[in-house]
Amino acid sequence: MLRKVLVANRGEIALRVINACKEMGVRTVAVYSEADRNSLHVRFADEAICIGPPRPTDSYLNVPAVISAAEIADVDGIHPGYGLLSENANFAEVCRASNVKFIGPPPEVTRLMGEKEKARQAMKKAKVPILPGSDGVLANEEEALEWAKKVGYPVILKAKAGGGGRGMRIVRSAEELPNLYHAASTEAANAFGNGEMYMEKFIERPRHIEFQVLADEHGNVATLFERECSIQRRHQKLIEEAPSLKVTPKMRDEIDKTLRRCLTEIGYQNAGTVEFLMDEDGQLYFIEMNTRIQVEHPVTEFITGIDLVKAQLLIASGEKLSNILPAKLEMRGHAIECRINAENPVKFTPSAGKITAFNVPGGNGVRVDTAQYAEGVVPPYYDSLIAKLIVHGATRAEAIAKMERALSQFVVQGIETSIPLHQAIFADERFRAGDFDTKFMERFLAERSS
Repeated sequence: MLRKVLVANRGEIALRVINACKEMGVRTVAVYSEADRNSLHVRFADEAICIGPPRPTDSYLNVPAVISAAEIADVDGIHPGYGLLSENANFAEVCRASNVKFIGPPPEVTRLMGEKEKARQAMKKAKVPILPGSDGVLANEEEALEWAKKVGYPVILKAKAGGGGRGMRIVRSAEELPNLYHAASTEAANAFGNGEMYMEKFIERPRHIEFQVLADEHGNVATLFERECSIQRRHQKLIEEAPSLKVTPKMRDEIDKTLRRCLTEIGYQNAGTVEFLMDEDGQLYFIEMNTRIQVEHPVTEFITGIDLVKAQLLIASGEKLSNILPAKLEMRGHAIECRINAENPVKFTPSAGKITAFNVPGGNGVRVDTAQYAEGVVPPYYDSLIAKLIVHGATRAEAIAKMERALSQFVVQGIETSIPLHQAIFADERFRAGDFDTKFMERFLAERSS
């Protein structure tokens, strides 16, 4: 078992990892920027080391500073959480070279899955369904025009090294393709240092479905059912739930078999999420894999009873899945998560500042993951997520009722949050009926502003 783990992250996920380590008897080391000196992950870790100024590039993304802290604290493992360095293959390689266990997949696999077109081809080879599209990256706009003609409009241009919606453009005609190609490539080059593009068929009204996976270091892979993440704005998820209303037991079983075969072939290890788009006919198509724990992992924990962070630690310590998971996984009830962001719920502008009052809801089947507290300060340098509100019920209707009650009792004063937006979404009859897709928020917000 790992003896001492450095948590290379901040906020609620850092505290989440620290909590899991404490329950397993693993000592923890928090790293923090000067802006996070009074954060709860610093307070509750066994040790804490400041690694730099507030800007992420000077602290949380500063690989030499993180590795130096690991060496000073004499840790034998590093948990990267999500975001920041979690999908940085170079960081995983440095951990390996420093004889520190990176709690995640091998750097070779992270690199493969991080390059979206290579990931598509790897999945295609393993017979995972993928969207029709270009065979590799596009050389130029002329080749893009040729592929668009083969695939059929509309198509979507995507950055090879992209994420978070950057470097993406929907193209509906040959006339608009050249300008959109150059705009997407330039945006990708600025954001990722790589302007290479590839192309896929664009689905007008898709649902976003993702499958949670765990893989040990002995070649064993398991899927822990799916989550639906269709309620999103500008490719940023707002609400997640499990299971999906549209995934049938037969589909679930087929994807399980396919992913277990595929991930075994590529040598995947630890936790990960394989993301799909579902078209109007219910067909699933692979879009990408996130090689880390997800923000929305608690909904899977609620419906399975499996602590995914503890599973990560056990896998990194060499345990087999057979000693971590029950012989047969069973799905229990329905879970929903709302991401509570520090932002204006209408304009979506960031809202940093001091929290003057903070009350979190409780009760049976209600969970709040947060590192915030009354008199705490939300700094302007980082992601706006300040809390995750997760509920579990026997049915989706019960989970929705529980979420509405919990949202009404979640009090955050001193800053603005997305709580009013979530309340409006849960009051919408189309959402309550499960009648939505990834374009739901566009229509919803347009109706609210009219």
